[in-house]
Formats: sequence, C-alpha cells, structure tokens
Amino acid sequence: MTTAPPAAELSADDARRIALRAQGFLGAPDRRGGVRGVLRHLGAVQLDTISVLARSHELIPYARLGAVGRRTVEDAYWTPAPAGGPSPSPHAFEYWSHAACILPIEEWPHFAFRRRAYRARPHWYHELADGAYEAVIKQLRAEGPLTATELGGAKNGGPWWDWSEAKVAVERALMFGEVVCTGRRSWKRVYDLAERAVPDALLHDDLDDRECLRRLVRLAGQSLGVGTRADIADYHRLKGEQFDAVVADSGLVPVTVEGWGKPAWADPEALASAPRGRHRTTLLSPFDSLIWERARTERIFGFTHRLEAYVPKPKRVYGYFAMPLLSGGRLLGRVDPAREGKTLVAKQVSLATGKAVLPMAQALREAAEWVGCSDVRVERIRVEQEDAPELRGPLADALTAV
Repeated sequence: MTTAPPAAELSADDARRIALRAQGFLGAPDRRGGVRGVLRHLGAVQLDTISVLARSHELIPYARLGAVGRRTVEDAYWTPAPAGGPSPSPHAFEYWSHAACILPIEEWPHFAFRRRAYRARPHWYHELADGAYEAVIKQLRAEGPLTATELGGAKNGGPWWDWSEAKVAVERALMFGEVVCTGRRSWKRVYDLAERAVPDALLHDDLDDRECLRRLVRLAGQSLGVGTRADIADYHRLKGEQFDAVVADSGLVPVTVEGWGKPAWADPEALASAPRGRHRTTLLSPFDSLIWERARTERIFGFTHRLEAYVPKPKRVYGYFAMPLLSGGRLLGRVDPAREGKTLVAKQVSLATGKAVLPMAQALREAAEWVGCSDVRVERIRVEQEDAPELRGPLADALTAV
C-alpha cells in the first residue's frame, strides 16, 4: 500500500486529546442529541451480557452524558415491538460489528458486504434440518415480532451454546439480513422480518463491497479521531487488506504521531481545531470503544487493560469487571464494583498514584447515585500493585466530601 505524505505531525498528547474528543470525553457533551446522538457519534455500541453496575450499553452513554436515566437509555436504543403487532420505524438495529453491537439504523445498507459474506459461507457450526429456516420466517410473517422463546425455545437444555433449531434458524436469518433485531424484551432479542422493520429507503443491498468498506473505514476514523491501520480496521472488525483497499478514498488523511512507530490516519475535521474543553471524570465499561482495543489503549494512555471476567479467579489481578477510571484525559486506575442492596461495593480499587483518590471518589459517588445506591463501601485499595491501606481513610473522606 502506498501512503501519501502526512498531512500533519501530531505529538502523543495531540493524538490522545483528539481521540478523547472524537469519543465524546473532551468538551461539552451533546445533550441535545442525547443517547441517540452518542450512538450516531460512536457508530457502534457494544453489547454484553455482564451486568454489574449496569449493562455495558447503558454504561457507554452514561460515561459521556452523566446520569441519564436508565429507562431513557433503553428507550433511545430499542423500538418497542409488541408481540403480534407491527414494528414502528426503528432508530437502531443489532448486528455484528466490532462484536455484537447496537448500530444506527441508517447504517443498515453499509453492512451489506457482511450479509453477503455470511450468505456465501460454505459451512456453519450448527446444523439445521430441512425446512427449519423457512418455518421460522413463516412464523414471523404470520405472528409479527417474536423472541426465540416465542419461536419455539432458545435452547435444547444443554450448555448456553446448545441452541434450539428455532434459535439457530433465526440467528442465521439475522446474519443473512432477512431478519432484524430492533429491540429487546427482558434482555431477549425481539426478531422481526427486515422487510417489515427496516425503512424502505434503507432496505437494500445495493452498495458493493468497496463502497460499504469505504463508508465503514471513514466512520471508524471519525469515531476514533486518529488511528493506525489496525485501530481503524478493528473498529468494525474489518480485515487489514479491506482497509488497504479503500483508505485512499475514505477521506481520512495520513498523519504521523510521536511514539507510535506506525503509519496513522486522521479525520480531517479532527485536525481542523485544537481539542479543548472540560474533561469528563467517569468509570468506563471494559467494552467502551475508547478502550476496547488493548494495543491502542496502551499506546495512547500507557494503560494495560484486560477484562478478567473470563480469567480464573485466582489469576485475576484487578477483579471480575474492573472499570478503568478516566479523569483529566488520563486513565488513573480502576475499580472492581459490585452491588449489595443500596450499597455500591468497591471490591478492589487500584490507583496509579495517591493523587487519583479524589477523582476515584467522585466517579464512585456519581456511579452509585446513578444506579440508585446511597452508600459506597471500599473493601481493598492498592497503588501500582501494592496494597495501600493508608489510603482507605482519605478515600472514605473524599467519598463523603463529593
């Protein structure tokens, strides 16, 4: 791949501030756009089943907007689809992007390349009996939006991956684009026919693969502000060669970044003005797009981040669902939270330095109030891998003061 001369030379701090602004953490939040504005700005909000303080798709707008109501978050994403009734025009849909993500409905046409790829797959992990796929489509057409349970059951009774035939069929239809999920009920996907749920103007696979990829590369560059080939490709889980094929036509411009050691590209609008404004102090979901790519997080923030929920308990360093602390544009530590009634329990607080005590207290207090907790209890506190019980008192005092 031939790269044009760099349009700008950025310091490491320039790149960090550009990334923070692009992700909605620097400057005044767009409260008029609300949660839907956050979704459009980020281009993708990752979903996950883990719920500690709240589920990740709730934590992501909270981190940017503050204590927006949790019902408001859900209503902004999902378009209610009552069983047996027609689907109203949706604002978003679920599909495979960085992972399972909520995506703005206007991006439906740009995932045509992925739908085509799924349809062309020569094999699947789950076998499907003849007629099972067609039966699910027929039932949805007759009965309207349904969950997998309502389609005949989601599981066969074995482990979580032991899907029923109806679940396999409807998930395959989701991948193909014949079925769409535009809402959830009790955390269950509600499936409907795409022809019924997706607005007519968007319901097409007319765009060729190159145009789809060009659009997604541009969107990823805008959402990141500045990134390497791997950063930008990973945002919507594109292949490196797919990025290479379209970056020259994406509108992103080559830049160099101090200390990165790799070519980078930036959104021209991100270079047009210096990032300024108020920094947000908040706890981040481990699935937040600011930090979901480990190598990028280490490069920008000097912070090693790993979700340890799937690490055996004796091998965990920071805890089951350690949430990084963002303050002043830096990652200053993390906390592994839990809830016991009206108490937010900080099972382990890990700080970069003692100076992070006050920001951590502020973030814990705000998070507690958001989820309806009146108290915060700190069980363990550490500074750079070493236990620091002497900071328990200052942290307790700070929690009282904020």
